[in-house]
Amino acid sequence: MNPITDSEPLVAVVTTDLAAITRGRFVAAKNLERICAAGIGWVPANISLTAFNTLADPNPWGSHGDLRVLPDLSARFQTSQTGSATPFDLVCGDIVELDGTPWSCCARTLLRQAVEELKAVSGLSIIASFEQEFQLLDAALPKAHAFAFEALRRTDPFAPQLMGALAQAGIDPEVIIAEYGQDQFEVTCSPTFAVAAADRSVAIREITRELARNAGWRATFSPKTESEGIGNGVHIHFSLRNADGRPMMFEAAGPGGLSPQASAFCAGILRHLPAITAFAAPSVPSYYRLKPHSWSASYTWLAKQDREASLRICPVVSIGTKPIAEQYNVEYRATDATANPYLALAVIVRAGLEGIKENLAVPPLVTVHPGDMSESERRKLGLRRLPESLPMALAALADDDKVNAWFNPLFIESFLGVKRAELAILDGMDPQSVCNRYRMLY
Repeated sequence: MNPITDSEPLVAVVTTDLAAITRGRFVAAKNLERICAAGIGWVPANISLTAFNTLADPNPWGSHGDLRVLPDLSARFQTSQTGSATPFDLVCGDIVELDGTPWSCCARTLLRQAVEELKAVSGLSIIASFEQEFQLLDAALPKAHAFAFEALRRTDPFAPQLMGALAQAGIDPEVIIAEYGQDQFEVTCSPTFAVAAADRSVAIREITRELARNAGWRATFSPKTESEGIGNGVHIHFSLRNADGRPMMFEAAGPGGLSPQASAFCAGILRHLPAITAFAAPSVPSYYRLKPHSWSASYTWLAKQDREASLRICPVVSIGTKPIAEQYNVEYRATDATANPYLALAVIVRAGLEGIKENLAVPPLVTVHPGDMSESERRKLGLRRLPESLPMALAALADDDKVNAWFNPLFIESFLGVKRAELAILDGMDPQSVCNRYRMLY
């Protein structure tokens, strides 16, 4: 008997929770279409699991109740190129009640509902792409210069294998680079509609980790692996389209090239940014990264082509044949891989929609780092410091009634329970000890 050729192909039906951990159950691949009708069993309290594999206590669920996870076959990612003995096969799913109605705490459903409301209210859709940074641990790589040819080639064949695996899985990867930090890399993929973009981000993380593991290494997406080191961010690029699929972000005469609808959308994000940071940067080490002059977000700041801004209007090029409107997008920089990608994008959409509903005027484009301004200068421009810790972010969330109203109270209770439980576990730890814990979790 050949243990490989005679094995039963398995597919994982997964959901990503509030701790941004992708969990699920494996089923025989031959049964997947049949399983799609009623899904797999799930437990409400699973949403209250922390990143430390503990159950938040208290939580609103206890030991009661049952749910189902319905696989979405359009979100199936398959590749035989991770180096594992059997193919990688993962399908994202939606958590539903036993009668098939959406469960109020399913992050994937929350993103879909946000996108549907955006379309119903404004006629707009959103396309997005997640840029993700990670580091390779335990690889004993020789020192190399940042961004250097050698820095990527020293991992060979890891980078081409990763790009090949992502391509085979249907993710349409674009670029992989050796980044600024030690043994740090970034991988990008093409934009697509919102839910599919978040699905891709989940698959990229799992494929990258599996490929690294099979090389004898470990890939970590933790926001900080060293308290004073370079952080790993997730940058969410987004643009708006109308019902015909035409780009609606760009208007040459607008501020920084933003159309009126895009201006209002960005203004809504900035208005609610302190509160939504709780969802988009939801861990203790997230705030070791979100500091001024660290090439990451730190203020409610819109800028053109500035990588310190929370919202960065990305560059467009006049060379080549792609129209500017097709290239034009904005980058949200205040998030990392401890955030559930569906939830992070959902709050961006919800906040932007609030801006459209209220027809908010775009804030001024800032060309000087807010940290170098006086408090009166920042106040005049409407610039606020982002929360400087997870407790401060949770307090900002509590103070924003509009953001809380986007969610079922049970969802908010579950989210706060998970975050408070994680804070309790880390209580008294110094920043480096926290980083040591998280580098192994993500």
